[in-house]
Amino acid sequence: MESVPGINPAVPPTGPGCVECTEAEGWWFHLRRCAECGHIGCCDTSPGQHATAHEQATGHPVIRSYEPGEDWFYSYPQDSAVTGPQLAPPQAHPADQPVPGPAGRVPPDWMSHLH
Repeated sequence: MESVPGINPAVPPTGPGCVECTEAEGWWFHLRRCAECGHIGCCDTSPGQHATAHEQATGHPVIRSYEPGEDWFYSYPQDSAVTGPQLAPPQAHPADQPVPGPAGRVPPDWMSHLH
């Protein structure tokens, strides 16, 4: 398989949720996976916007959805969807993890916190 710049299909994800939100006991709306290093961050609609912050801090150019049933990739430099290979499992957060999540940390007024 031809390698795609910014994508390392052998690297597993860092866990079931956003690294920074988990450390801060925060919450997220949707999750994104860095296709280069496996970092799980929250989407730009989430309060923390950690996936984009990770790209800005590292220069890792491609993310993949980390939502069950989604397999799209996005290139920050191209500002568009791109095609990518199958990544190391798991492909998404646990199916029983709620959206937004994680359970027990989402405020009742969560919609008012979205971007």
